[in-house]
Amino acid sequence: MSRHTLSQTYDQSTVFRMSGAAVLAIRFILGWIYWGGGTRRFIYAPQKLNPHAHSWMANKLQGGMPGAVLGLGHVLSAILHHPELVYALLVLVSAVELICGIGLILGVLTRASAILSIALSVSLMLVFGWQGATCIDEWTMAASTFAMGCTIFAAGSGVWSIDSWLLRRNPALADAGWFRWFGSAPFNARETEGWGKGLAIVAALFTLVFYNYYRGSIFTKFHGGPVSAGKHHISLSRATLHKDGRLKVFAYLDGGTPAVPSHAVKVVVEGPKGVVEAWQGKDLEGAVEGHIKNVYRYNKFAPGLFGLKAKMGAKAWITLRPTAVMHIKAGHYTVLFENINGKMFETKALLS
Repeated sequence: MSRHTLSQTYDQSTVFRMSGAAVLAIRFILGWIYWGGGTRRFIYAPQKLNPHAHSWMANKLQGGMPGAVLGLGHVLSAILHHPELVYALLVLVSAVELICGIGLILGVLTRASAILSIALSVSLMLVFGWQGATCIDEWTMAASTFAMGCTIFAAGSGVWSIDSWLLRRNPALADAGWFRWFGSAPFNARETEGWGKGLAIVAALFTLVFYNYYRGSIFTKFHGGPVSAGKHHISLSRATLHKDGRLKVFAYLDGGTPAVPSHAVKVVVEGPKGVVEAWQGKDLEGAVEGHIKNVYRYNKFAPGLFGLKAKMGAKAWITLRPTAVMHIKAGHYTVLFENINGKMFETKALLS
């Protein structure tokens, strides 16, 4: 039987019910994923939307900033300076997740819900796709939900859905443009095949391009990503060494896992004749006490048990007081931070 003959074997209603039945499990599971995300923040764990709570979602938003692509890191940085915008954004995203989840589970405005799902998947990929210390967790979630949303859009809701019930009660909806693209009016066999193939290509490109960008292994060799998701990295800049031995430096935790903080256990200033000053452990903790100016109010640099600790995305001006009376002479100086794993980060210091 030719493909042309096969496409005419079933009428639109049969194709609609068959394709809907085939993706019923996907529709329910994807809907539950978003329903779960929305209800956690609004009902079961409302502290996630409480700016004064430890689990406030702004911390996660800041944690995604170092690896966000397409300039979204700068956008997030700007938003994080305005608490009212942060709150509005997180409430909006949570509400969209909740609406999307309800729409998919019940099969109401199914294609509109699938479009929302795709938009959420793209947002997740762009901001958090780089994360995952042992496996790329957020990339996996974004790629999977993107493909699931594409599949549901092409197939429609079919059986066990409010859209299907509405069509049975009012068959004229099948010809309404808004219901066809945002509800779930049946596509014919040729349209279903066309959308299915087209969106499969889009989903494959979405998956492969971002996988190659974050991990390689397709067009390039395997790598840890432009921003490491497993190893903490501290960028140091604008260091100033005063003649009395005070050190001021700008630090940015721009790599590693958000699951645990980074610990800087030693700070060293090296000059032309070797080490000029070194702070570590309790000395480092005491030297920075009250002398850290964080850029954001969420993830911060702060004194810790081992010296300095910071959570992902933290940016701060750090001033270290000298441990003894000093008179720094002209020369070239280097500032080094050593983390708990023995990795060193450095920058040149200007003498003030």
